[in-house]
Amino acid sequence: MSAATNLSDLLGLRTQPVAVKFQDAPPAGTPRIDKPALSGCTYWKYAADGRTFYTEASDHFGCPIGSYTHGIDLPPDKAKELEGLVGTMVQLQYLRMEEVPGIPRRKEPFRVVVYAPLADAKFQPDVVLVSGNAKQMMLLGEATHAAGIASDSSLVGRPTCAAIPAVMQSGRAASNLGCIGNRVYTEMPDDELYFAIAGPRLDAVVDKLRNIVNANRELEKYHRGRVA
Repeated sequence: MSAATNLSDLLGLRTQPVAVKFQDAPPAGTPRIDKPALSGCTYWKYAADGRTFYTEASDHFGCPIGSYTHGIDLPPDKAKELEGLVGTMVQLQYLRMEEVPGIPRRKEPFRVVVYAPLADAKFQPDVVLVSGNAKQMMLLGEATHAAGIASDSSLVGRPTCAAIPAVMQSGRAASNLGCIGNRVYTEMPDDELYFAIAGPRLDAVVDKLRNIVNANRELEKYHRGRVA
């Protein structure tokens, strides 16, 4: 049984986990996205809905923030838009200017990025994105802790797309509450959040998840028995 099937079955996920892979050239037989999206995280939604595709740098220009976190060099007009958006966030006291240099960003040159439902991925993902409710993410969080790859970083982690470079650079896993832009573009329900897992560590997490789910099931019986 695949890691994707195990993740979905053990957690009872509403949507499919998404595999993300950065590489130097388009994969053979995989189509490029047919139309650029307004945000990079929109591509997460497309993949969760069952689509496999790749994007190039220009396919991310509609999202200056996402382009920044993915290490994409923006053309002058989009760079100005990014500057203006960051200025607005600072003016609204949503972000402090001194926080900007600390936002995770890919350092490697951007060529292409491939997205797929995890179950359909023919590649080793750099990052696996899982969305679900608080209890589902609690179980996944306990599994990543048991696997020794839990992150000490903040839950908030805005912008949400920064979770991708953060996990790639740390080789660990991190929860993320999802920022307002992500929630608008992906239409993620208000009661769900994300977990981003370094792809090479996925099997270790799933292995621990089996034990964690079983342990929680037994502990729930114990606690409900005390309540009764």
